[in-house]
Amino acid sequence: MLYLLAFVIGIVAGLRAMLAPAAIAWAARLGGLHLEGSWLAFMGYRWTAPIWSLVALGEIVNDKLPTTPSRTVPPQFGARVAMGALSGAAIGISAGLWWLGLLLGATGAVAGTLGGAAARGALARAFGRDLPAALTEDAIAIVIAALVVHCL
Repeated sequence: MLYLLAFVIGIVAGLRAMLAPAAIAWAARLGGLHLEGSWLAFMGYRWTAPIWSLVALGEIVNDKLPTTPSRTVPPQFGARVAMGALSGAAIGISAGLWWLGLLLGATGAVAGTLGGAAARGALARAFGRDLPAALTEDAIAIVIAALVVHCL
């Protein structure tokens, strides 16, 4: 189950890169994810979750700006994979195999990035504009992230 969650949090990172580590930080802070003594222990520190949450909120706002580049260009794509890997590794630590969580999180991020871009494009065409599609994607990413936190 934990490995499925590592993949799913990667999908969240593919949709909204900073939402995945924010969710992981909240899971660690609330006690659902035990990272004490690991190289990711900082994710459970007092201020980590609020800081990641502010960064995630900034990303959600920035995503709606017309000057924001596509998620599939190398810097944005790389950031999503890195955040998926980090978040997946945190889940993998709980199962004793952080590296497997890292790989699954990164793989989920690739799937979320490419699938999310395709789905948002289709939704934008259906709506006739991008904003409703972007807001729908935000809602889906937030709900999935909350479900992951709940399951941890």
